[in-house]
Amino acid sequence: MRIGLLGTGPWAGMAHAPALHEHAELEFVGVWGRRTEAAKELADRYGTRAYDEVDALFADVDAVAVALPPAVQAELAVRAARAGCHLLLDKPLATTVGQGRAVVDAASEAGVASVVFFTSRFLPETEAWIAEQAGVGGWFTAHAQWLGALFGGAGDSPFAHSPWRREKGALWDVGPHALSVLLPVLGDARRVAAAAPGPGDTVQLVLDHLDGASSTLTLSLSAPSAAAGAAVELRGEAGVSVLPESAEGAVAALVRAADALLSAARTGRPHPCDAAFGLRVTEILVEAQTLLDGAAG
Repeated sequence: MRIGLLGTGPWAGMAHAPALHEHAELEFVGVWGRRTEAAKELADRYGTRAYDEVDALFADVDAVAVALPPAVQAELAVRAARAGCHLLLDKPLATTVGQGRAVVDAASEAGVASVVFFTSRFLPETEAWIAEQAGVGGWFTAHAQWLGALFGGAGDSPFAHSPWRREKGALWDVGPHALSVLLPVLGDARRVAAAAPGPGDTVQLVLDHLDGASSTLTLSLSAPSAAAGAAVELRGEAGVSVLPESAEGAVAALVRAADALLSAARTGRPHPCDAAFGLRVTEILVEAQTLLDGAAG
């Protein structure tokens, strides 16, 4: 599969480009970015081509991987799908329901495959744990904590000055990770029962799930460095189960996400983390944001 990369920021350089370069079944055709010099620098690093025009890249590839802010991603994903490109997207899919639905509709109409890269979902330990706990069932409640120190630590992260993260905060940056783990185990969320702000950009949510369980989520990019980390705990008829840690990083996870896209493109069977799932996550985040905005007003 011939694939191109949209984006030249830290995430594109740290994760996407190396994953596309090392994947045995992908031909890394080129890079497009909103900053021409950055696209050339990244392309040169991996021995590929920098594109000045995004439509020219679409014409030369079978698929695109996107490492751009969600609002920009959604617009370009629609254009890529209409050009016949399969989609390897990042979370969140979009920041409005309309944008997300446009991506889903464009992919469906064009008959292209889509995979949204929720990092945890493509770690083998997490994948196995989700499958096991979903099979167990009988869960009563769950708690997920996704705490980053992006705004509360030393400030040396390359993502600390990301404009969209500064604007949207933890709800939109790490909230998708927590939801991507909880929903396949507890079932879809019937509603966001409560949403409350905490220190910095911290958000606490309560969800009611269709399978009868409730969950609470604590999300932050403002935690002290010593408090940062992710944890998920389930409690139910089978006792207590805790999400295992993984030793693997984002590049290995992205390689598996590319495997998933290849499989979906070849078989026509959608992956559980396709654009439709990404849209559902966006719908839940919008519902939570509406509650938070109402409380602030």
